[in-house]
Amino acid sequence: MIAIIDYGLGNIKNIERALLHLGYDAILTSDEETIKNSTHVILPGVGHFKDAMTQLTSSGLDKVIKDIKDTHKIIGICLGMQVLFEYSAEGSTKGLNLLQGNVIPIESPYPVPHLGWNNLQSEHPLLDGDVYFIHSYHVSTDLPIVATADYGQPITAIVQQENIIGIQFHPEKSGDYGLKILDQALKEGFLND
Repeated sequence: MIAIIDYGLGNIKNIERALLHLGYDAILTSDEETIKNSTHVILPGVGHFKDAMTQLTSSGLDKVIKDIKDTHKIIGICLGMQVLFEYSAEGSTKGLNLLQGNVIPIESPYPVPHLGWNNLQSEHPLLDGDVYFIHSYHVSTDLPIVATADYGQPITAIVQQENIIGIQFHPEKSGDYGLKILDQALKEGFLND
């Protein structure tokens, strides 16, 4: 079962529909035992980094996520990806610190936010198509970056460290191609162990 963490700042219904369409057993939850008894956890997110961390901390979900970091596959989507990292300049706020790196403003000659369809660039055979982005901040990390997008600067689109995967774009809004990417993340990930 896949637990979609419901902390009040996610695009959770669309993610739930995407998972059900792919044939997965998924539940929206903020219950600690349900999350711990799942096999996979999806941390969605739309909004402001500081608000997300406030919600996760006040509900105790930050501790739950840290408790399962070695035992569950965790996939963060959009803001959910960003809070997996150490720190964000958006609200000058510490993140969950599950992955090394920081969240910084996009500095591009193009309009910010980075909004709309953009092409992924990657050595992974699946990751060469258009996906839907909406964000003003992006991840800067020395971790292996699985895919990027070009928006006047390289944008980290997918990052993976062992069982933890961050996806900056919205696979659930990226049509059938986005669903294939989400399915790949859930089943195998993007890097060979």
